[in-house]
Amino acid sequence: MNMIQSDLRSALHLAATFCYLNPIPQRSRPEIHIDEFRPAARAESPGLRLKSSFSVRAFSSSSSSSIVGEATTVEKNPNSKPSICTADELHYVTVANGDWRLALWRYNPPSNAPPRNHPLLLLSGVGTNAIGFDLSPGCSFARYMSNQGYDTWILEVRGAGLSTRAEESKAVEQSSSSSAITEQMESAVKGLTNGAFSTEQQSIVNANDLPESETSAVGNRLNTLTPWDESQLVTELAETLIRLSERLSGFLSEGQSRIMSAKLFDQISKLLEDSQLYERFSEIRGKLSRLLEARQKNSAIPGQIRDLSERLVNIIEEGQRSVSPQLIDLQDRFTTTIEDFQKQLDLIVKYDWDFDNYLEEDVPSVMEYIRSQVKPKDGKLLAIGHSMGGILLYGMLSRSGFEGRDSGLAAVVTLASSLDYTTSNSSLKLLLPLADPAQALNVPVVPLRALLVAAYPLSCRPPYVLSWLNPLISAQDMMHPELFEKLVLQNFCTIPAKLLLQLTTAFREGGLRDRSGTFLYKDHLHKSNVPVLALAGDQDLICPPEAVYETVKIIPPHLVSYKVFGEPGGPHYAHYDLVGGRLAAEQVYPCIIEFLNRHDDVHESS
Repeated sequence: MNMIQSDLRSALHLAATFCYLNPIPQRSRPEIHIDEFRPAARAESPGLRLKSSFSVRAFSSSSSSSIVGEATTVEKNPNSKPSICTADELHYVTVANGDWRLALWRYNPPSNAPPRNHPLLLLSGVGTNAIGFDLSPGCSFARYMSNQGYDTWILEVRGAGLSTRAEESKAVEQSSSSSAITEQMESAVKGLTNGAFSTEQQSIVNANDLPESETSAVGNRLNTLTPWDESQLVTELAETLIRLSERLSGFLSEGQSRIMSAKLFDQISKLLEDSQLYERFSEIRGKLSRLLEARQKNSAIPGQIRDLSERLVNIIEEGQRSVSPQLIDLQDRFTTTIEDFQKQLDLIVKYDWDFDNYLEEDVPSVMEYIRSQVKPKDGKLLAIGHSMGGILLYGMLSRSGFEGRDSGLAAVVTLASSLDYTTSNSSLKLLLPLADPAQALNVPVVPLRALLVAAYPLSCRPPYVLSWLNPLISAQDMMHPELFEKLVLQNFCTIPAKLLLQLTTAFREGGLRDRSGTFLYKDHLHKSNVPVLALAGDQDLICPPEAVYETVKIIPPHLVSYKVFGEPGGPHYAHYDLVGGRLAAEQVYPCIIEFLNRHDDVHESS
């Protein structure tokens, strides 16, 4: 375990370094092990009402259209669907007040399939896209479900896969799946010899080699100021501080903003330590800190910040003229400090969503759109969620139960999901250092895709330095090597620190909380009346069976079924094997289909 922790710390260090340089971003069939548990008594706790306001705009490769919300547009050209999308149709739903175009992959049932009453929504895990549900024609969870008669849809939440911001009106074909960094890294993977990178291949993580799409939204705001340009530096410093105070207050807590501003001032103070200017800087720092904490409630604050910024720059200019050797390059160091801090702010502003954004905006928007397209008689959907996707479904059931409203779900299947990981030995506990708000500045995003692509050759080829990563994804011999490679290289995305900060509450007493910290999703799950099938893998290191059980036991026993796949003598199931393992279609999928078919009857689910 110590070795794993050391390796993981190294991976996190790599993430921080990456962000700094590139601020973007046939075995016999075993019997199914079945256990059933009764729920424990739960106490009431206060919560916040779920408010979802959205409009929908859809783009589809099919010829059908439907008006939903304020505006709907249908793209009828089948050739517009990018090659990476292997679904029958690609739809886009625009969420109001969030300017995101969410990608929906649709799989139409064949004409000879049995008719079904409800469409099926698939939700994937954190930092993943739709590819995990459709790895290949012979290993496609989504295609299997559609062949069983279910009109199947995969949602790519904001920041994942083909989902894009509204202002990014480029063709979908220019998605991250074809980005230059992926091509370079995959080339490096295939070009490895004896497990070592060549000198040329090592250069792929150089900031100069990365495409603009993987860098900061703003890019290089500051250039080296030669000669000294005091007015420009004052402007840049003031804008940075005002942005920290004004714009970040919308999604960072007051404590997090204060931590981040303190970090900037600490960096500046190191430039002036052991000099006669330090005392004067400390005075200005105190005044700036108080203004930043005021959160722009006074219209005069921006002017005061600019005045103090000018005084601070004057101090730096005075230090620049000093004969003291340690201050000779003060201008360059000060400029670099502000520039680096600005790039990190750009990343935090760009990746500005959390779990509640998915729950309150993304999922309700696409559910409404799917209902408008399929028109189920009772207005409900079936849903399957893997990992975080299942957590989202639990969150929906909890919210609707607390508010006393219908969830819009006829039945739910969760795969390796839990609202509370405290009783398990989940390997994700090693990520708890990221729960420190200060890490939002050091690691504003985790470029999971780039990290896994870079780590893949070290885990799958000699000398197997990071081979311990593989069991986190799939148990030994449970995935075809080529599909495992595709999963690692194409299924993952960049994760905002803000999202991780909220998800880490699932590892603390009471389990997952909303962004305010006052609503515990686990506390109201027992109020739901929706049938749930919860599946776990016996060797899932990310979401062990114990974690799945911790959530299952809350649900009324007549509504929940709990199954663990895997046998002591093998085969075993790790985190992704329930979806894409060799035996999933033989063992897992039929179990899911039996459950869905049982609850697809409109009268039963009404």
